[in-house]
Amino acid sequence: MQHKRIREMSLSDQDWKSAYIGIGSNLDNPARQVQNAMDILDGQEGCRVTKRSSLYASAPIGFAEQPRFINAACQLTTHHDAFDLMRLLQRLEDQLGRIRTAIVNGPRSIDLDLLLYEDERIVSPELTVPHPRMHQRRFVLEPLIEIEPEIIIPMKGRALDFLIECRDQQVEKN
Repeated sequence: MQHKRIREMSLSDQDWKSAYIGIGSNLDNPARQVQNAMDILDGQEGCRVTKRSSLYASAPIGFAEQPRFINAACQLTTHHDAFDLMRLLQRLEDQLGRIRTAIVNGPRSIDLDLLLYEDERIVSPELTVPHPRMHQRRFVLEPLIEIEPEIIIPMKGRALDFLIECRDQQVEKN
């Protein structure tokens, strides 16, 4: 009985941290891949998906000779610190069949990006939070703003204010 009380205390609401995850795919039924990734993430120990965006279709950026992407965002509450969460996301990508190639911004079955973690700013060789290009990518901003309209990108400002700078990028709600 004592063990249960200790576990309940360690999983108190104070221990939960908020994070936002960007999700994308353009291979192997991308809409299914994105939905599946959110479901699997929600089932991970120490993680709860609390909000999910709609799916958005977007043209590839950079390497243009590939299928359109399906993108989404989710809000996650977690007991993991930012570095552990990033490693969890990478393990899930591997489990879901992501093959990493030398093609930057190339096709992929799944991409899970840690966009924001609380209001923290992290710059390290392994992880940068906020995601360094999120404010320049409409396919990130649209779903993020859908689930959290007034979200602030630390050291940058309101996400909504960056949409105008990305208006030439093609993104359609699916």
